Formats: sequence, structure tokens, C-alpha cells
Amino acid sequence: MSLRHAVLGLLSESPASGYDLMKLFNASLANVWPATQSQVYGELNKLTAAGLVEVAAEGPRGRKEYAITDDGLAELRHWLTEVPPAGQQRHDGLLRVFFLGNLTPLEARTFLLTQAESAAHARAGYERMDDATAWDDEMISVYGRIALEYGLRITAAVEDWARWAADEVTSAKAAKAGELARTRRGEGPAESSGKEDA
Repeated sequence: MSLRHAVLGLLSESPASGYDLMKLFNASLANVWPATQSQVYGELNKLTAAGLVEVAAEGPRGRKEYAITDDGLAELRHWLTEVPPAGQQRHDGLLRVFFLGNLTPLEARTFLLTQAESAAHARAGYERMDDATAWDDEMISVYGRIALEYGLRITAAVEDWARWAADEVTSAKAAKAGELARTRRGEGPAESSGKEDA
């Protein structure tokens, strides 16, 4: 997703000033695609120059209200229907999981339980957001609630997985794999090797 398409998407519902867009970003997209004020205003200038948005009204103190153009709506629809989502290609936390065998079982378990707690904390934040939001019939609200549900479900799944994985790293199979790796490196036995350390 690009900031360009995020701005076009917000403007597809109704015209808005840069200030209004920042409020919408903070209330809806910040957890998915955060943006600073300078980035949003810069993108508005680029979109205007490209003919994808236009200044629909001007107010006091240079306030401008922007509206999506037909070309902008066509670009948004093209991106939604024809450009495959890039998805998350890098995940630092998951990359580390591949190498947890280099730690003691207690260290590996602690790492995974920390991931579980982080996911639980994120889920609690989504739940607070859900409770505090007055969901209405506007497009950004209806589809924003659908996006929020993704966050609720993903964080619940990550917490469940991390707690399961914390038990797995103290299993006999994981201990055997760690011992094999240490033997290949010419090291002695691990400092700790079972659930009794958890």
C-alpha cells in the first residue's frame, strides 16, 4: 500500500482538507499505514500535480479542501483490483524464531512468551479502540471496522501461536536438535534443557 492510495481512498468518501485527512489517518489508518503531517501534505501536492485530486474549495488562512478527480478514482480502483498486495515480506521477530536453538530453552521460551504478551497488549488496544469508536454507516467506518477485526483476529492468533511455540522449544525434540547443533560446533551440553526452567 502506498500513501498515495491511502489519501485517494480517504478522499473517495468525501472532500477534505489536509488537517481533516490527518484526523482521519489518526483515527483509522494509523495502525495500518501511519503518516506524518508533512507526508500527507506532500502527497496532496503530488496528487494535485498529477491530476488525481483537485482543490475543491479554499477558505481562510489558505485552507484548501481537496476532492478526488475521476482520474484519481480510476487510479484507486485500478490499485484495488489489479495490483496484488505486497504483503509483509520481512518479519524480524519471526526471523529470530528460526535461530532460537542458539539460546537455552529458558531464553527461547522467554522470547516467545514476550511475543505472546506483546500480541495480547496489541489486542487489548484494538479492543479499546473498538469500544471507543462510534461506528456508523460511513464507508470508512464500515470498512474500518472490518480492518479492525483483522487486527483482533491476527493478534489473537499470534498470541496463541507464541504460547504454543513456548512449550515446543522445551520439548524433547527441540532439546535434541539443540544438542546436535552444539555437538557440531564442538560445544558442551546446554545450561538448561527442559520445562523445569520455565
